[in-house]
Amino acid sequence: MRAVWKNTVIAESAHTIVVEGNHYFPRESLKRENFRESDHHSVCHWKGTASYLDVIVEGDINSDAAWYYPDPKPAAAEIRDHVAFWRGVKVQS
Repeated sequence: MRAVWKNTVIAESAHTIVVEGNHYFPRESLKRENFRESDHHSVCHWKGTASYLDVIVEGDINSDAAWYYPDPKPAAAEIRDHVAFWRGVKVQS
C-alpha cells in the first residue's frame, strides 16, 4: 500500500492494518522528510487520544493530514506505532 499526496509517495508498506476502513501504516514506512508534528489531538472512545502530523510536499502543507495513537487503549493495541491518513491523502495499492 502507498499513501500519496500531490503525486508524491509519503509512505509505503506491504503490511498495513485496516481499522474502520483506514489503513494504518507502520511508522517506519513514512518518508520522514514529508512530516512534522502537529499540536492537534482528538479522542476516540475505544482507541484513545490521537496525535496528528502535518504532511509537507514541496513546501505545501496539509495540516493534520495524518494521525496516530501514541498510547492506544488495549482494544486498539495493534495500531501502536502506526499512522493513518485523510484530508486528500490517497491510499492505494
